[in-house]
Amino acid sequence: MNINDVRTKYLEYYKERGHVIVPSASLVPQNDPTTLFTGSGMQPILPYLLGEPHPQGARIVDSQKSFRAEDIDEVGDNRHTTFFEMLGNWSFGDYFKSEQLPWIFAFLTDVIGLNASKLYVTVFMGDEKNALPRDTESVEIWKRLFREKGIDAADVEIGSEADGYTKGMQDGRIFYYDAKKNWWSRAGTPEKMPAGEPGGPDSEIFYDFGTEHNPAFGAECHPNCDCGRFMEICNSVFMQYLKQKDGSFALLPKQNVDFGGGLERIAAASNGDPDVFRTDVFSDIILLLEQFSNKDYNDAANRRSFRIVADHMRAATMMLGDGVRPSNTERGYILRRLIRRSAQHSAKLGFGDGQKEDSMLVRSAIIIIEKYKHAYPEIGTEQAYEEITDEIWKEEVQFARTLAQGMKEFEKIASADISGDDAYMLFTTYGFPFEMTQEIAHERGLRVDEPAFRALMEKHSDLSRAGAEQKFKGGLADTSEKTTRLHTAHHLLLRALQQVLGPTVKQRGSNITQERLRIDFSYGQKMTAEERTQVENIVNAKIREKLPVIRSTLPKDQAEKLGAEHEFGAKYPDMVSVYSVGPVSASQDDPRFAEAFSIEFCGGPHVTNTAELAGTFKITKEEAVASGIRRIKAVID
Repeated sequence: MNINDVRTKYLEYYKERGHVIVPSASLVPQNDPTTLFTGSGMQPILPYLLGEPHPQGARIVDSQKSFRAEDIDEVGDNRHTTFFEMLGNWSFGDYFKSEQLPWIFAFLTDVIGLNASKLYVTVFMGDEKNALPRDTESVEIWKRLFREKGIDAADVEIGSEADGYTKGMQDGRIFYYDAKKNWWSRAGTPEKMPAGEPGGPDSEIFYDFGTEHNPAFGAECHPNCDCGRFMEICNSVFMQYLKQKDGSFALLPKQNVDFGGGLERIAAASNGDPDVFRTDVFSDIILLLEQFSNKDYNDAANRRSFRIVADHMRAATMMLGDGVRPSNTERGYILRRLIRRSAQHSAKLGFGDGQKEDSMLVRSAIIIIEKYKHAYPEIGTEQAYEEITDEIWKEEVQFARTLAQGMKEFEKIASADISGDDAYMLFTTYGFPFEMTQEIAHERGLRVDEPAFRALMEKHSDLSRAGAEQKFKGGLADTSEKTTRLHTAHHLLLRALQQVLGPTVKQRGSNITQERLRIDFSYGQKMTAEERTQVENIVNAKIREKLPVIRSTLPKDQAEKLGAEHEFGAKYPDMVSVYSVGPVSASQDDPRFAEAFSIEFCGGPHVTNTAELAGTFKITKEEAVASGIRRIKAVID
């Protein structure tokens, strides 16, 4: 079964069960400066799990584009990918365990066609210290479901993941694990949760590929073993508890379901092959590379390069489709690294100089566009096609020059073994990949001090991470009072910019912390001092006017007709959340609604009245960040 088959069947299956299909959010998080990329299916949905009403109701289903940069170095085995899709169905205070578990079991076995005897599940064993009971309700449901398939499902208590390597399978089908494995909250385990934080047990489903256990991972095998026999394919989270001020847990008045299923992993299970790179979206790229390189994917010497090119080009194509461009910072740096790493392994497979039409990276991107354009039409337009392939080709050409310069520097130090400092210099100063340093050194009988290089890279990563934490300190996701006030001021600022500079001004990015707001917007020249003052005066006037800030839910096309602002390139469902500043009624039928000072697609949070901004709005900086893009930083004193 191919990727598109699984996605379509899943969305339609839950639509038949009363769910509204909502589009994937962008890989670039909207109004969440705490992370560079959307890294899970839950990330864009979190406000609704925490109580914000969803515009589409209590049951929704989606397939969310996701990317995890931390997996870049892991790509090369049979299951790690950087870009992936998470199938998700969500219940906001509607159905719970007795519906969710039978539905997902039936989807996997009856719709996808997985053999029930190949499925194993895990559940929460309870936490005596926090008076949290074991999830016997889920166990009884699972036993019934397996029994209906003619399978006697015994439950086994494992405990920790480490315990699994000594206790083993014990002929079990249902396995109790501790809170580190089968409990979910944003903070982690129950003891780490602050007061007011929701959380709950989860139940994971694993597919057994039947491969022989590798004792190098532990004496005994179990579902969470890393030997490769089992692959987790999906997980149902049951948010049913709220931590109290005294440290105890109470049941949530509205209990939520948060399901996440790995699209590629379910497809791999449906094919009975643990290698996700044999699913259609990757196998077509690998076949292309095989045909033109005369190398075999089954040859272990080449397999890692095949996988890296296939994975990285899919991720790069989807990033480019969401507006990311190669650069030396943040998202652009990650994208650049993906393309250049692909180019490195493309060269390793024997591909070299040529024109754009000869590039295996460009051809791989075209395969991805064709595979995904029906699910994600934004990458299939003629403009997107040209921009994606042009950016990849430009980066590939530039990297070829970088490698040439790096080789010159390599020759200067290649008279003896390569120190960690020299390998680090080649990588950070000249962009010369460490793997290439190792390979060329090996060919010449030289050693490379890898431990010293890794130590320098770790130090570099720690510094970068600390810088990122400082940069994104107190991002909008914290919903603090200060951040919320600046979020509302951000809406006022955008409208004021349009009034002063013209209606062509559109938001191109934002970053809101407790200390200041930042907006990137389309405008072709530096603002004058007079224009800055005009903008400040408009915002401060709206603060003094004590205008109500009202949230409404209305059809997307109606919101667009009202002129509601929205993020460039973002996809929205048929029903949207809109915040308006100025009307005295929350009803979109009230003619005064269309006369609001500001109307924007937004999920919140906001103050309820501009008087709550309680201060003087001031622009602290206005500068260029790219061609035709300006940036303003502002505060409320």
